[in-house]
Amino acid sequence: KSKGKAAFGSVGRRIPYRILHVINQDGESLGNMHRAEALRLMDERGLKLVLLRENVEPPVYRLMTGQQIHEEQLKRAEKKKASPKPGMCTKELSFSSAIAKNDLETKTKQIAQWIEKRHHVKLTIRQAK
Repeated sequence: KSKGKAAFGSVGRRIPYRILHVINQDGESLGNMHRAEALRLMDERGLKLVLLRENVEPPVYRLMTGQQIHEEQLKRAEKKKASPKPGMCTKELSFSSAIAKNDLETKTKQIAQWIEKRHHVKLTIRQAK
């Protein structure tokens, strides 16, 4: 696992690649350049080089401000929260609109137990004939 993907942020001066594809802070491509030239550009503009994609040739780096890095971290965290966890279980319960009182109470207790165990619960209510 690469450090660039594990913790999104500034990669600083330790860049393992000689040739990089650099994108400026506005999203415009600056083309392929040598690592030393990219570091010089980073220092001149007071920005940070951030690894975006490393499994392409050459790897893509972007010049970003601290604010842009922070916003990108928030976006990624939000996206990670929204995606379902691999171990997440969804329980489904179906009942009729003409359900008896005791049956409804029993199913309500079951739903409460599932929610306590952090399962996703899907309810389906069928209309009685």
